[in-house]
Amino acid sequence: MEETRHMRPVATRILVILIGGISLILLYGGGALLELGGTSYYLVSGIALAGTALLLWRRDGRAATVYGLFLILSVAWALYESGLDGWALAARLVAPGVLGIFLLVPRVLAELNAEARKLGTWTVGAGLGAITLAFGSAAFSRDNAILTLPTAQTAFGDAAASRDWQNYGGTPSGTRFSPADQITASNVHELKVAWTYRTGTLSNGTLAPFEATPLMINNKLYLCGHNGAVMALDSASGHELWRYDPHVEMTASTKLNPLVACRGVAYAEVEPSEEGAKVKGAQCARRIISPTADARLIAVDADNGRACGDFGRGGTINLRDGLGEVKPGYYHVSSAPAVIGGNIVVGGLVLDNQSTDEPSGVIRAFEVRTGRLAWAWDIGRPDRTGMPPAGQSYTRSTPNSWAPISVDPRLGLIYVPMGNSTPDHWGAFRSAPSEAYASSLVALDAATGRARWHFQITHHDVWDYDVASQPVLVDIPGSNGVTPAVVQATKTGQIFVLDRRNGRPLKRVVEKSVPQGPAEGDWLSPTQPFSIDMPHFGGDRLRESDMWGMTPLDQLWCRIQFRKLRYEGMYTPPSVTGSLVSPGVGGGMNWGSVTVDPQRSVVLTNANLVPHIVRLIPRSRARGATKGITGGGAGEFNDVNVAEGTPFQVVRTGFTSPLKMPCIKPPFGVISAINLKTGKTLWSRPLGSGRDAGPLGIPSNVPLPIGTPNQGGSIVTRSGLVFIGATQERTFRALDLKTGQELWQARLPAAANATPMTYIASNGRQYVLVAAGGYPPFDPGHLGDYLVAFALPR
Repeated sequence: MEETRHMRPVATRILVILIGGISLILLYGGGALLELGGTSYYLVSGIALAGTALLLWRRDGRAATVYGLFLILSVAWALYESGLDGWALAARLVAPGVLGIFLLVPRVLAELNAEARKLGTWTVGAGLGAITLAFGSAAFSRDNAILTLPTAQTAFGDAAASRDWQNYGGTPSGTRFSPADQITASNVHELKVAWTYRTGTLSNGTLAPFEATPLMINNKLYLCGHNGAVMALDSASGHELWRYDPHVEMTASTKLNPLVACRGVAYAEVEPSEEGAKVKGAQCARRIISPTADARLIAVDADNGRACGDFGRGGTINLRDGLGEVKPGYYHVSSAPAVIGGNIVVGGLVLDNQSTDEPSGVIRAFEVRTGRLAWAWDIGRPDRTGMPPAGQSYTRSTPNSWAPISVDPRLGLIYVPMGNSTPDHWGAFRSAPSEAYASSLVALDAATGRARWHFQITHHDVWDYDVASQPVLVDIPGSNGVTPAVVQATKTGQIFVLDRRNGRPLKRVVEKSVPQGPAEGDWLSPTQPFSIDMPHFGGDRLRESDMWGMTPLDQLWCRIQFRKLRYEGMYTPPSVTGSLVSPGVGGGMNWGSVTVDPQRSVVLTNANLVPHIVRLIPRSRARGATKGITGGGAGEFNDVNVAEGTPFQVVRTGFTSPLKMPCIKPPFGVISAINLKTGKTLWSRPLGSGRDAGPLGIPSNVPLPIGTPNQGGSIVTRSGLVFIGATQERTFRALDLKTGQELWQARLPAAANATPMTYIASNGRQYVLVAAGGYPPFDPGHLGDYLVAFALPR
């Protein structure tokens, strides 16, 4: 009995201190938010909780009554602000509800005077009941409607593709569609790991991720590792057949840059020649072409892994030739080369935001046999298609193309997604040619390299909205026959559908007015193009009520930050005060691009919905800094950029709370299916769970379907299965193309931030492969070098 008497006041005092402390935060933060023009709810809540704490300290039973009324007020406010959105309700009501349960603990109630205790108990109970009813209604009202999936038709274009996987995107068109149909919706749950291969190229301290998508040709798999080493594996067993080591020295600038990756290799065949027969190693009739982290292009024999002696110098081309000064880490090729008409076509990644004097973004074609330069498209000098004269270089700091390139051999066109001139966020220095082609889709003549047409996605891009996704070529059947189209996903979350013969929109595009008020010395385009016949996957315009948190306290913090930042919707320009950029600098859609089922005319896309903060620091106040990316929290992508030659340094941070969780409500990433003919969304669902993420970067181990930031792409099979990793979560999934329902998942040793592939091996089994390498900004502590193959039981 004595112990019980002793414990009662202690329990009450703890609750008083807890509620009182929260009330002080709400009073201070709520007042600050109200002063910024935000909601008065938090200030009122602070007053209510302060009253609760005071009455509770005085052992007055009205404390429970006041808190119960606060709960009822919170439910009404939450429903008014967010409707029946379960995630939004959770941020507003879960923590207050848990605190209310403690008020009903018998030890606490026993401390209150009996006269008011009963009414307080009923009031708190009513508040908790209202919370339960709100969540129940939210779950019941969830819209699970599915539109009709288009009927499969006669195969067009890539629909008749090989059961191998001969190109990075499956075919030169990049559809990521496979006619393999052994694995179906009815048996996919039986998939098991068939074998696992480790590249052995992950060195200590590196942040360079493993994101390769292998090729499968003639029963051999071909892929590249972190540093550009090339491997060939048996497609049925995963046994290594050969390995070619290009002896890349990974400098500190490349090891610590998570953008340094080799996402794929290319395959080409050449006819033997009398001249080539005289060169050692020239018997390479079948060649694997691969980029390296130190900006070389290598060619090796697909049969034995030996360097092709007649290609360049001993099987190597130096891609830095003609670029002028290239500082370590400032230039490399991250995407698989494209092959067309006997040429290899490559762009190159130029490091963002470092200087107005960086290497050129020149697009080049090299002969598959000899490695000689066939042509170069230099935006600054379009009439000069060869190497620059001695002592000169290709035009520096022109827009570059680092994303995968697609080709149409029938039309003789190469489709190049273009990036920006560096630095990204202040562009007054840019030349007229750069302004014309930056952040555009460009069609080049495969024979000459001349630009045939271009379509600009973002005018005077100061948001880092470079076109990062591979263009996907698809033939669209209609009443007047088949129209050759190109589907271009963008970081803005928009999808543009163009006639790939001339670049004219097949789905309507209109110019709309956008926010103005550029940074000092810069200018902005008054309008930007919007694709209005296709759904937008960059998120809706944000409001204060869209701010989110694990508790009302971090939600309050996010609301205050939202009110302080400059935000006027999409295309809010960077500013000295700090601007909220939504979609964020990673998109929308990124290099994972979209997948197209050409038989059913369905487009699949996975998109990020997490915004970023871009802040310009006047040079007079800027500190010396170099490129550095940190992560570990959901949506984190923090870096400091020197931007030499401009009046500003650039700081980019994730829009996250002190708990390192996104400040916007879930989902943070989605996967969706669109009817390409009608432009209607067939289904859309969160992609990824919160199992491997959580507050302060600590995994929750709870698979809540919160949707996570994602990097990587999907594939689709003739049997109607969608395979995708891509998420921050270390999980690989299969979805039903008809409904978006998850049919199967498997845990991986690292996140699969790559694009998978599938094929039929010589043993007759269908395999699905994905690289489990992780992505440093998402989870720097779990990188890997795993290639995991799944198949049905024998």
